[in-house]
Amino acid sequence: MVSHVKIDSPVFRLHTNATVILLITFSIAVTTRQYVGNPIDCVHTRDIPEDVLNTYCWIHSTYTVVDAFMKKQGSEVPFPGVHNSQGRGPLTIKHTKYYQWVAFTLFFQAILFYTPRWLWKSWEGGKIHALIMDLDIGICSEAEKKQKKKLLLDYLWENLRYHNWWAYRYYVCELLALINVIGQMFLMNRFFDGEFMTFGLDVIDYMETDQEDRMDPMIYIFPRMTKCTFFKYGSSGEVEKHDAICILPLNVVNEKIYIFLWFWFILLTFLTMLTLIYRVVIIFSPRMRVYLFRMRFRLVRRDAIEIIVRRSKMGDWFLLYLLGENIDTVIFRDVVQDLANRLGHNQHHRVPGLKGEIQDA
Repeated sequence: MVSHVKIDSPVFRLHTNATVILLITFSIAVTTRQYVGNPIDCVHTRDIPEDVLNTYCWIHSTYTVVDAFMKKQGSEVPFPGVHNSQGRGPLTIKHTKYYQWVAFTLFFQAILFYTPRWLWKSWEGGKIHALIMDLDIGICSEAEKKQKKKLLLDYLWENLRYHNWWAYRYYVCELLALINVIGQMFLMNRFFDGEFMTFGLDVIDYMETDQEDRMDPMIYIFPRMTKCTFFKYGSSGEVEKHDAICILPLNVVNEKIYIFLWFWFILLTFLTMLTLIYRVVIIFSPRMRVYLFRMRFRLVRRDAIEIIVRRSKMGDWFLLYLLGENIDTVIFRDVVQDLANRLGHNQHHRVPGLKGEIQDA
């Protein structure tokens, strides 16, 4: 199996593994709640079948009166956002249309989060899995272990300085992951009519202030009680207007999902930005490559690391780092030491494919 092979960083896996699982789980939860039970319950006193009214209001959306969110519940309005829409003066009406698309949107977001991993897996081409040759187990005969170590060492020697483009493609995938998570914040902001970008901050602000003087952002974006207007012909052919009040129990689930996603996406953005800064430092600072390699693989001697970093390129360092994440620590130490010895004994490394030419490190 290839699944146990690490070909990316922990932060990248938060994007492409953890977030994908979360989004698909949320999508299934919303879908289940939507089709098992009533996602909407509308109340009306006249002779309209309940299932007809529910279906109509679910398909054609419901609405709230924005001016009623600041009114006192129980005395001025029955519930925040529910009020007489025919009152004096112009009233701001906010239509709630998104709820029937939440499950599909969450699944679409999961696909977008998986895309950088799919791209990297296609570019990586199974290189790490092929090179480790079950050396991650470390339990094999000495002859077999020696043969595999020689094959790995020969590959590293013959392809030294040829892994930069391979490493840069992974860095592009990490950049795509950052662009994706930022883009999804704007996508959800558009999905919720411009209310999502500061959603988490609004919730924190609401919790820290006197709640009687402020509008609850969760109820504003995810109203639990809304209004619906249904028109039909009367017995004489006149158009009758029927006003209904609707309860949206699904929004109790939706608000929890999206407040979590807001903080989760902010965390991912912060961690990914730090990771990309770390990548830039690695690209331009060989000294930092030596330090990080030494910190991660303490069994490897510092002089061996310095020789390899000095005589190779950033892509070779990245490949070795990933190999170290997957290979048995003792075997990896031996491979790195042997490579350093070979580089130390050969002051000029012959570049494969350029016959008769010698390239200095």
